[in-house]
Amino acid sequence: MKKLQSLKGLTEAQIHEMIAADTDAPEATDEQLSRARPFTVAFPELTANMRSGVTHRPIGRPHNPARKVSVSLRLDPDVLEKFKGAGPGWQTRINDALRKA
Repeated sequence: MKKLQSLKGLTEAQIHEMIAADTDAPEATDEQLSRARPFTVAFPELTANMRSGVTHRPIGRPHNPARKVSVSLRLDPDVLEKFKGAGPGWQTRINDALRKA
């Protein structure tokens, strides 16, 4: 990934050249711009409550009555290596093994 450089010292032509070279974000055409609408017009159902300060989604994780408790646990390196070596989900596998014990 190319490091972003400062635009200071670049000519307008150089800036337009950089924009044209960015295939991830092509410049909008006149036809596309003519069809553009404000967010509040395009998505009224998403913005109705924004004006009153109420949002649709709560912040944070969903409430779970059976939530897990965060603990610090010291394990032997070989035990941890075995669980982690089996791939993602190693914490759940440790939890399952402790539950069986």
